[in-house]
Amino acid sequence: MSEAPTTPDGRYLMVRGRLWRKANPALPAERRAALVHDLMAARRAVSTALRAGDAAAERAARAQVDAAKQALGERGPVWWDDGAPDFNRHMAANTPYAAWAEAQA
Repeated sequence: MSEAPTTPDGRYLMVRGRLWRKANPALPAERRAALVHDLMAARRAVSTALRAGDAAAERAARAQVDAAKQALGERGPVWWDDGAPDFNRHMAANTPYAAWAEAQA
């Protein structure tokens, strides 16, 4: 499997034409690794809760996923400080990255 293309400014990955915000590159490697570990554990907890049909556990696990993604910088306030808008979860064709995205095809 090839790696998803990254926008020239390093802010997003593009998967099936949609932009997904990357983690904050300023995070120290150890902190990032710990947060990714937490994220993966939370995702496993979501799966376990879904299989068990436990709605309360699922809500709690999804909250843990969100907390880890926010700490990584993939959700919540943007990690860049130049005032550029956030296009997380937008179709690349509908953003200023449209020409770049077209060139990736």
